[in-house]
Amino acid sequence: MAGTRVAAAAELVENQATRVVVDGVPIAVVKDSAGDIHAIGDTCTHGEISLSEGFIEGETLECWAHGSQFSLITGKPLNLPAYEPVPVFQVEVIDGDVYIDPTATKEIQ
Repeated sequence: MAGTRVAAAAELVENQATRVVVDGVPIAVVKDSAGDIHAIGDTCTHGEISLSEGFIEGETLECWAHGSQFSLITGKPLNLPAYEPVPVFQVEVIDGDVYIDPTATKEIQ
């Protein structure tokens, strides 16, 4: 995967989203409590709100404005009011650095 370096993995705070913009694409990067790093679209599909300002619980990111929760694995909303998924991006960690390609989205299942 050819990607852009967005952070050192050690800089990411567990259970806290970090907003990055890669090639004009806003992305929320999350290190979950298991230490896995996820990257999903940073814009809530319900209200154009930055998801990186939301709350992490397990493998979900909750929008702070209206409470929609999105899976960090699939990008699918887990409750209303959002009903459209956000994109999920491929993440690669090389020598302790996190790389994301905003054109390489994971297939939602």
